[in-house]
Amino acid sequence: MTTLSPENSLSARQSASFILVKRKPPIDKTEWDSFFDENGHLAKSRDFICVNILERGLHPTVRTEAWKFLTGYYSWQSSQDERLTVDSTRRKNYEALCQMYQKIQPLLENLHRNFIETRNNIKYQQGFHEMVMIFQLMLEHDHETFWLFQFFLQKTEHSCVINIGVGKNLDMLNTLIDFLDPVFAEHLKGKGAGAVPSLFPWFCLCFQRAFKTFDDVWRLWEVLLTGKPCRNFQVLVAYSMLQMVRPQVLQESMTGDDILLACNNLIDLDADELISAACIVYAELIQKDVPQSLKDFFL
Repeated sequence: MTTLSPENSLSARQSASFILVKRKPPIDKTEWDSFFDENGHLAKSRDFICVNILERGLHPTVRTEAWKFLTGYYSWQSSQDERLTVDSTRRKNYEALCQMYQKIQPLLENLHRNFIETRNNIKYQQGFHEMVMIFQLMLEHDHETFWLFQFFLQKTEHSCVINIGVGKNLDMLNTLIDFLDPVFAEHLKGKGAGAVPSLFPWFCLCFQRAFKTFDDVWRLWEVLLTGKPCRNFQVLVAYSMLQMVRPQVLQESMTGDDILLACNNLIDLDADELISAACIVYAELIQKDVPQSLKDFFL
């Protein structure tokens, strides 16, 4: 057992505290532009910007450009001229990939009779079509959607990919419940068995069906991109959502199917409130002697 470092403890306390006071307005265009010098280099540190995004969020007018930094589409050290070059290069590379695919698609269809069905089935199971739609609503060009979505998956450690991150998320969610809430954990292993594994759509869709607006979805996703207050913040979000149904689950001694139904009814949530709740869970977590598995996962 080990305790998380004081540096991370301070960060967690600060990030959790913003639920207790009125949140400052999101970063708007005027403030965002003030982060850059005359050559277009960022004059503010990456950490400063990410903490502010966690605590305040982004105004829609700056979200597209900010996400290009958060995902790694742009380098944090780039100048304005360098970013123009990056945009041009990424557009050309995307067009080249599209042309290549158009050439090889007939060959793949001839060699593999179930190619189209298999391709569409994989996209559907992972929920990528819904996630891509969210990106398309925010971005103007197809090449931006393609690259930002790829970089989003990488930046979030493929946490929404079934065969890579989703299973790990569910395992760590169980570990977190065992550690922080043994009473709830006992019920979920007994009469409520099967509920947690059935929550995989939360991770596959990155919680988008739980919110009332697209702005709420973008708000959570940009926090995940900051890496603040910790890695794999999505598991703390899921834990916080489970805590919303916990009183009813224990009072009514719900079965796994009933718990899943209650969780599926968690809709029209407010992203700021959910982020705040998850930050408070993290602040609680770092005050304890944390198992090594949780420390490795969240740091």
